[in-house]
Amino acid sequence: MTDPNSLPLAGVRVLDLTRALAGPFCTMILGDLGADVIKVEPAGGDMIREWGPFDRGTSAYYLSGNRNKRGIAVNFRDPAALDLLRDLAGRCDVVVENFRSGAMEAMGLAYETLAAANPRLVYASVTGFGRTGPAAGRPGFDQIAQGYSGLMSVTGSAESGPVRVGVAIGDQTAGMWCAIGVLAALGERHATGRGRRVETSLLAGLVGLMSVQAQRYLSLGEVPALAGNTHPVIAPYGVFETADGPLNIAPATAEMWRRLCEVLELQHLADDPRYATNAARMERRIELKALIEAKLKARGRSEWTARLLAADIPAGPINNLADVFADEQVRHARLVEEVQHAQLGPIRQVGSPVSFDGRLGGSIRRAPPVLGEHTFEVLREHGYAPRDLEALARRGVIVQHDAGVQA
Repeated sequence: MTDPNSLPLAGVRVLDLTRALAGPFCTMILGDLGADVIKVEPAGGDMIREWGPFDRGTSAYYLSGNRNKRGIAVNFRDPAALDLLRDLAGRCDVVVENFRSGAMEAMGLAYETLAAANPRLVYASVTGFGRTGPAAGRPGFDQIAQGYSGLMSVTGSAESGPVRVGVAIGDQTAGMWCAIGVLAALGERHATGRGRRVETSLLAGLVGLMSVQAQRYLSLGEVPALAGNTHPVIAPYGVFETADGPLNIAPATAEMWRRLCEVLELQHLADDPRYATNAARMERRIELKALIEAKLKARGRSEWTARLLAADIPAGPINNLADVFADEQVRHARLVEEVQHAQLGPIRQVGSPVSFDGRLGGSIRRAPPVLGEHTFEVLREHGYAPRDLEALARRGVIVQHDAGVQA
């Protein structure tokens, strides 16, 4: 395990008022980077705890987005709990929330309120469509944002129609953008001594990912169509069938194209004016794909991958997750780590994809917390006396997971 004091955000305390996935993904990134993240859940738990599949009664969805956090539980409907959260916010460096617009204001946790008491506070919000504007009041759900942003309009094929990305990319992208904004605001605070409000949304995050497809429209007025498994502006580039299944091949340069022709014994195509330039190959990509696949079907994926890589042509298999976690490179990078969970015992999780100073793995310091696992611990650190914690727990203002834990 990496020493938390050696990480870039060591000493930064984050009050995590988020739920579901976008906000928790942001705070998990901050936790991976060394921040002390205090995840606050309602007494009934984050809604994501009810989403399957389940590992012995615990949501795998919840496990995937809440490592490296301490968890407390409070009754958000009790004014005493909201007073407690305002007190915690006054002692933290960062607050992250992803409630619907207006909810934080209704609870007395608005940016203006918390920043007035703690001018150094970085206050970050993730919404579905933005805090203002005609769609501001809409709830933020990943697939809705994938469609609204245009992402689904270029994902899929003519046969399939528009297709969502197979992970919650809208939620996770918004969480990543939010984490980037928080890091920038913390850097600025180091110079100015003052915090700042940071905002992003599922919509903005996905539009920000549209890259060359967006620029095609903005520069040329072209509305990109479904691209399927082929590159939108490079040919040949995409998925090709071999004797035993599909293979990704990415000859992105003119020189790579010529080498591909040599490997496939299609040298005559390299000098054929119909395929001499990328623009020409784009116009004839369907017939070119057929010519390439006629050669590829003579051998299997593994053999072609080795031949193509030996010729310095990017190529690789389309792995399922069993393949991924058995892969030598994935194992070498220690992208899966084992951590002790309070209820489940040892569990395996995907760790942080970011490493420091060449250290691989060891990014998970804490398993995702069970509901209210650290309530007493965190509040004691913030000056609450044991008798007060016991009284708050009896009144239902706060929840501590293990009744045997002493305040």
